Amino acid sequence: MANHLDLEEQEQLDQLKHFWATWGTLISSLLTIVLLGLAGWNGYQFWQARQATQASALYDAIEAAAAAKDGQRLAQAFSDMRAKHSGTTQASQAGLLVAKVQQEVGKLDLAKEALNWVASSGSDEGYKAIGRIRLSSVLIAQGEYDQALAQLAPDFPPEFRAAIADRKGDIFSLLGKRDEAIAQYKLAYKDFEPSVEYRRLVEIKLNAMGVRPEENASNLAKDAVK
Repeated sequence: MANHLDLEEQEQLDQLKHFWATWGTLISSLLTIVLLGLAGWNGYQFWQARQATQASALYDAIEAAAAAKDGQRLAQAFSDMRAKHSGTTQASQAGLLVAKVQQEVGKLDLAKEALNWVASSGSDEGYKAIGRIRLSSVLIAQGEYDQALAQLAPDFPPEFRAAIADRKGDIFSLLGKRDEAIAQYKLAYKDFEPSVEYRRLVEIKLNAMGVRPEENASNLAKDAVK
């Protein structure tokens, strides 16, 4: 029986590693969209702000280099942005964009460099938090699970609690720590608002581990009535 359980858990672990290798970058991108919403980022306000500052030209250059996958231009424009406009929202956005492009082309060390900068020098605590969460994704992709957990250890703004729990669940799953992973996924599922689409992905992860969060919630409600 024990051997059967061990084999079943190993199969789940192998499936999760394959899932992360296939979809990890997309998941990180989806989560970033959610996180930007949590951070209170407003696309129109950002557009207005960047039109009114000198950083707009540099951000446009970064966007163009990113679209062209031109690594040399991307690195130069981002270097200029950090040197001249490090305290702006545009600089934080640029760091996230640079990291996304570098991760997509497999240059994980350059992605880490950009995210480390956002995590330490972002324009506000929200962007710093997003930088650390995204950095944990890159570290997961490199198999640096302990370092990824370390990025999630500092205090985060409360609105990021669900995202942190979800990412910790991923790491614990990849480490083969099933019980810890389930506990974190349950926290994430509970803390994400039902209207947040990403919550459905957390539910899928729990289902893959044999847990039905909606059933658990229903049972808890019945127990409370008793």
